[in-house]
Amino acid sequence: MTILQAAGLRKQYRLGDHTVDALAGIDIAIRRGEFVAIMGPSGSGKSTLLHLLGGLDRPSDGEITLDGLKLSLLDDNRATLARRRNVGFVFQFFNLLPTLTAEENITLPLIIDGQSPKAYQDRVNALLDMVGLTERRRHKPDQLSGGEQQRVALARALVTEPAIILADEPTGNLDSKTGTAIMDLLRRSREELGQTIIVITHDPRAAAYADRVVFLRDGFIRCEVTLDHVPDRGDRLHMVMEVMEDLPA
Repeated sequence: MTILQAAGLRKQYRLGDHTVDALAGIDIAIRRGEFVAIMGPSGSGKSTLLHLLGGLDRPSDGEITLDGLKLSLLDDNRATLARRRNVGFVFQFFNLLPTLTAEENITLPLIIDGQSPKAYQDRVNALLDMVGLTERRRHKPDQLSGGEQQRVALARALVTEPAIILADEPTGNLDSKTGTAIMDLLRRSREELGQTIIVITHDPRAAAYADRVVFLRDGFIRCEVTLDHVPDRGDRLHMVMEVMEDLPA
């Protein structure tokens, strides 16, 4: 069953006297519970696509359907509510509030949604345990490593139990070992919590965790490769690397 779909998606920006096509006509459908990685060089439109799919920006043309809701038909308030209830975001630079503890950062989406964190304490405790930060719950971001901050960001994205997690270069600022741990957690949230995961990445090792990898270049989808039938992560990585090598420059 499709949970997120884009049809004829275009995004244009004005750059001086010129119009830049960040996305030049994208059609993509994401199934419920699917783990999809989107790859491409800088300027290919990856982050633009993620922001549009998550309702953070509006397309110049085309339609996005989020769990049955056509986003173009929603006013700003309804679009914000749909995004808040259905989508969790994980960003490359963590975006944690420096004055809040790890636990307080995790509960922030509940407060924004008008919920009492105390009513969801069991869920918060379970997430802290899942990301291995139970003993660090009272620490503020500057007392945490980059990997720990990213784990806080992941728990924050999961706390409202959204149907979809959108992650923009979640391993981009992390060393390879820590990046692997974050991807393991994303895969675990998909398998144990049933989330749909969409990851923007330039790293083929991160993409190898996905069921499907979509390759963008110059605002178009150039090709994709399905990996869910391949159990070995090394074989998945080899397949991703082969496609990357075959893509035209």
